[in-house]
Amino acid sequence: MIPQSNGCEVRLDELMAMAHAEQALDGGRASFVRQAWGDAYAQLSAADKDAPLELDDLERLAVAAYMVGRDEESTDVWARAHHECMRLGDVVGAARCALRLGMELLLMGEVARGGGWLARARRLIEEGNLDCVERGWLLVPAAIQCFDEDPATAHATFGQAVEIGARFGDLDLVALARNGQGCALIRLGQPAAGVRLLDEAMVAVTAGEVSPFVAGGVYCAAIEACQEIFDLRRAREWATALTRWCESQPDLVPYRGQCLAYRAEIMRLHGDWPDAMEEAQRARDWLSGHPAVGMVFYQLGELYRLRGEFAEAEEAYRQANQSGHSPQPGLAELRLAEGNVAAAAAAIRRVIDEAQDRAARSRVLAAYVEIGLAIDDVGAARAAADELSQIAADLDAPLLRAVAAGPSGPCFWPRGIPEPPVRCCVGRGRGGGSLRRRTRPLGSGSWSAWPVGRSEMRTPRRWSSTRPAWSSSSWARRLTLRGWIRWFGGQRPVNPMG
Repeated sequence: MIPQSNGCEVRLDELMAMAHAEQALDGGRASFVRQAWGDAYAQLSAADKDAPLELDDLERLAVAAYMVGRDEESTDVWARAHHECMRLGDVVGAARCALRLGMELLLMGEVARGGGWLARARRLIEEGNLDCVERGWLLVPAAIQCFDEDPATAHATFGQAVEIGARFGDLDLVALARNGQGCALIRLGQPAAGVRLLDEAMVAVTAGEVSPFVAGGVYCAAIEACQEIFDLRRAREWATALTRWCESQPDLVPYRGQCLAYRAEIMRLHGDWPDAMEEAQRARDWLSGHPAVGMVFYQLGELYRLRGEFAEAEEAYRQANQSGHSPQPGLAELRLAEGNVAAAAAAIRRVIDEAQDRAARSRVLAAYVEIGLAIDDVGAARAAADELSQIAADLDAPLLRAVAAGPSGPCFWPRGIPEPPVRCCVGRGRGGGSLRRRTRPLGSGSWSAWPVGRSEMRTPRRWSSTRPAWSSSSWARRLTLRGWIRWFGGQRPVNPMG
């Protein structure tokens, strides 16, 4: 016991506890600044157990909990912060906490709870007739809600949020809303203008001007927008930047799974299937129970299908569908690969009828052409190929132009005239297995590869019905176009292995 001048006594253990709490609080604050999220969460939580945290530290604890993947704890702390603001009469602070809580719940897939907290934030601001930056933040979920159905309204709403954010000097809001503007312009058919806004928003992210919560969201939205317009170069660039950003914060849990999923899709498009499979499986583990896991299951389905593992592909597509992600057009292409042409045709027709906007159609038209050719519906295949080529021209997207060029050739091959023979090239896979790739006429980009023992000339069968697998990513990466299109004049294709 230590006597004090006022006649009271303080126990030594109480003094030690107070010193420990203060030390934990200081350490938690310092770790928060360094973005050492695990340590920040542990120390702020310890300080909170010793004595309830003040408002600013409560918000730090909520952010740290979110960054280490403790979503429920984060939402609980945001709710505490909201009620503390209400107790203190800080209506703007209460609205801010309600907004953040609502947005986190929406990201977790809890639409009803998230919408309820956003409605509370809106009521607080409107009843108080408050002129604050939180008004701009309320516009973000409103713009997202109408994005698919009315991108023009979404663009205008994001624009209002940018103006409010700029007026109050909120760089987080400006970057997030500007990113949304860019995505809306892309959806409106103005990809060049949209990409410029995406790049501008990304400058604020890479310069460290925005909070991690916003930075991760902007990264993901930018990559998805680039994939939407088949700008693979830019998508790969931003995915690499997102990887570095995640790796700079070892304790970070949000966005890491999405990062792996984006990397998996880019690897798949580059033909690096084994590495893509590894990344997709890691992403599945990271995103288990998260709404975004659906897109990972779809990537797994695509990879299994391309590798000829049809039962595994079927299960992956089923899980993608259960997680809220459409299994099409991959599932239709799986039916085609299995030889069930009628089911493939029925599925792809339904998908193409439901796909209204250009972005959605661009992802299914190539499959529609392929399946149309399989059922000898050349007219429909020709129309779909023309539409895909027009979209490619409008977007000026190199990858989409290549995709459009792939299915076009067979549509315009004169009917009644046999297609040229298919040349086959043999290479050695990394695991010792042989690989063969069939070449198509110039202008036809479809191909398949499967284990073989020698080179040979073959009369082509229905070339779209089989999608077997590479057995070596290193071999696939070394393929060159000239090795596959030199069928003119009877030239033997160049072996890409040298």
